[in-house]
Amino acid sequence: MKPYTKTGDCGQTSLASNQRVSKTCTRIEAYGTVDELNSQIGLLITYCNAPHDIAVLTEVQETLFVIGGILATDASDSETDCSVATDTILHLEQEIDAICTTLPPLKSFILPGGCRASAVSHVCRTVCRRAERRIICLNEQENSVHSNLIAYINRLSDYLFVLARKLNLDENHPEIIWRKQK
Repeated sequence: MKPYTKTGDCGQTSLASNQRVSKTCTRIEAYGTVDELNSQIGLLITYCNAPHDIAVLTEVQETLFVIGGILATDASDSETDCSVATDTILHLEQEIDAICTTLPPLKSFILPGGCRASAVSHVCRTVCRRAERRIICLNEQENSVHSNLIAYINRLSDYLFVLARKLNLDENHPEIIWRKQK
């Protein structure tokens, strides 16, 4: 099978249901941004050293792949399970809580950056926030996105933030404190 079909050359693409839509429609923007996030997390994994971090991020990638599939499915397709399991959200919350027990209290804003892994985690966090905005926009237009899917994406950005802090700590790299300009 060739990697090109030529069916999208005029700005249209197909949803999983084969419905043709513009490549700029909100649904395409939503799952396209989730795909971008998944790719950025793949990059983040290449900078991680801790096997547990790599395992959690790989689980996240698998969940994002499912989310992309859900978002690529037309809301009218009743055969589709349009949810993320509550246990998946709880697992992410447990990971956040575990990391937070190892971090010093945050007393001021920090700038994104530090060691390379932390900087990439911050990039992932911002792409995740954009994905969340696109998913919420889709939900506002179609009321078709399960609340657990939105909650998972929201929690994922929190996880990526605390992971960035942990990665700096692991590398003995000080966090970059934001100094308010006068």
